[in-house]
Amino acid sequence: MPRSPRPRVLYVTDLAYEARGRRYCDEDIFLTSRLRSTFDLALCHPLDAAALTDDFDAVVVRNSGPVLGYQEAYEAFRARALAQGTLVYNPLNGRGDMAGKQYLLDLTAQGRPVIPTVDRPADLGKLPQAPAYVAKPKLGADSIGLRRVSPAELTGLPYDEGLLVQPHIDFLYEVSFYFVDDALQYALHAPDPARRWELRPYEITAADREFARSFIDWNTLPYGIQRVDACRTREGELLLVELEDLNPYLSLDLVDEATRDAFVAAMTASVRTAVSVG
Repeated sequence: MPRSPRPRVLYVTDLAYEARGRRYCDEDIFLTSRLRSTFDLALCHPLDAAALTDDFDAVVVRNSGPVLGYQEAYEAFRARALAQGTLVYNPLNGRGDMAGKQYLLDLTAQGRPVIPTVDRPADLGKLPQAPAYVAKPKLGADSIGLRRVSPAELTGLPYDEGLLVQPHIDFLYEVSFYFVDDALQYALHAPDPARRWELRPYEITAADREFARSFIDWNTLPYGIQRVDACRTREGELLLVELEDLNPYLSLDLVDEATRDAFVAAMTASVRTAVSVG
């Protein structure tokens, strides 16, 4: 039987993954329903990805849940994809959350606008004084392992277990910027800091755009979907919270139809270009 001229895409998702305040499966059901107009597409669970990649032109990793839940299978998929030159979307050389949270240390050292971060007792003096601090694992995701600690507790933390420490920021709100390749598609913010996933549309300023784009440029991914998470301090400054470059949730159900359509068009063009070039 002749092979279809349309690109064959393996779409990796965990439709059963449960997250607080979000239904990841709905987003992937929507996206795949639209992508099917351009690609021959099949869905698979992340545990099955390594065994199936050979039959596809590209592997799109979307709402597959935190890698911590299937670390061994992910490492097997990653090793196989790199060894065989599999086109993965997003590419596997991201420097953001895809590689752990070392980037928070690197960006702090570079003086970038990021929440100050250290990973050893000797560097605690580099953090600003604060009434409380946040400790979290370098390989954490979805707030797994995150805890708030007092200044007195800082020196006794288990840094040898791969721990990061940051000052607890009394911010006004959090805001997320959503990119396809290097193009900003939309932004959403959480007006109430206590309700992270109760998001509303956010009007992007020129300064906001420059802030978010600077981290996309720093990450140097040739293509893919990224989410830049930031917080607005009471002094008006934006600080990076996370650079999500593996499988960022997109909250597409919270934007209007025109924005959703534009995002789908941008993603479709991006995947199609990646396949044709790669």
